Amino acid sequence: MNNRERVNAIMHYSAYDRVPVVSFGFWRETLEKWAAEGHIPAEDASGWGDGNDCDRRIMDKLGFDFNWGGGVGTANFLSPAFTPELLETRPDGSEVRRQSDGLIVRVKPGVISIPAHEGTSLTGREAWEELYLPKLTYRPERVDAKRLKDACDQAHAMGLPMYLHLGSLYGNIRSMLGIEELSYLMLDDWNLYVEIIDTVGGLCLKCAQAALALGCEFDYCHFWEDICFKTGPLIRPAQFSQLVGPWYKRITDECLKHGIDIVSVDCDGKIDELVPIWLENGVNTMFPIEVGTWNASIAPWREKYGRVIHGVGGMDKRVFAQDFDSVDREIERLKALVDLGGYIPCPDHRIPPDAKWDNVRYYCDKFRKVFG
Repeated sequence: MNNRERVNAIMHYSAYDRVPVVSFGFWRETLEKWAAEGHIPAEDASGWGDGNDCDRRIMDKLGFDFNWGGGVGTANFLSPAFTPELLETRPDGSEVRRQSDGLIVRVKPGVISIPAHEGTSLTGREAWEELYLPKLTYRPERVDAKRLKDACDQAHAMGLPMYLHLGSLYGNIRSMLGIEELSYLMLDDWNLYVEIIDTVGGLCLKCAQAALALGCEFDYCHFWEDICFKTGPLIRPAQFSQLVGPWYKRITDECLKHGIDIVSVDCDGKIDELVPIWLENGVNTMFPIEVGTWNASIAPWREKYGRVIHGVGGMDKRVFAQDFDSVDREIERLKALVDLGGYIPCPDHRIPPDAKWDNVRYYCDKFRKVFG
């Protein structure tokens, strides 16, 4: 079997020869460290991207089979994006910048983390209609047919699965506004709040329809959200179900029309309260199932929802900073989860800079021995 066949077999509870060793990429700083240590060329560290040639070379050296994040998509968000610009340099050396999504952030020199939120360019209806709405209008050129077809053909020629990225129905809105402004908007201007959700949802739907109509053989489809924290969602579940759920359903129905019955969502944090809403609306595969401080796992979800729910992720990447014994214990913990079926272990987020090269290589080698 090749890895495309393995993924499809596992996700449909069919027989397979082994579980693929799946990656979810790396922090840029991790690759820079490994390049400095001589494990990978500097050009692979600087040129890395999910599923690209640099990624494949790094994964080959470590022992991963493929990157779950290496899919292809359409221009289903701001197009053109905002031009990133420096707005202010402060006395402490920090820089206030406008990002490509219009969010205004403060970047501190030497700090490796998510930049501090300062504000947004989406300051009200006037800014919405003038700056954002034209960037969220559907145009046929948002769907690059050649790029989609070539990506599918290339992946399948290598025996790899390929997914269609369906976009983001709420995460991108959170990115445009920031959590604080988004929370105020739903109270200060409900009509605008709903209009933004419907505009983003409608654009993602039209892009998905056009991409799926091309006839490419996508193995699964995928959303990105990141709308949860370690204590739960950044939106009330009832509101999420009412306003966002129907857009998921419209899009996943389109996937089913084209024979695609596996749809995954990338959402960090404690997602438990949103899981039933995703399942009700056709999103059936949770990723990356962050172990975090709340011990996320597919096991309690499977017990509650049955085999309708699938998972990719749930491997505690923190063991990469420890030792071989820690890696052994983590792989042993994963055995019972793999036995549930419909589940593929994968590091529960991008591999961070404290990871040791030898530990990651050991994990890949041991995983391959244990799981086939």
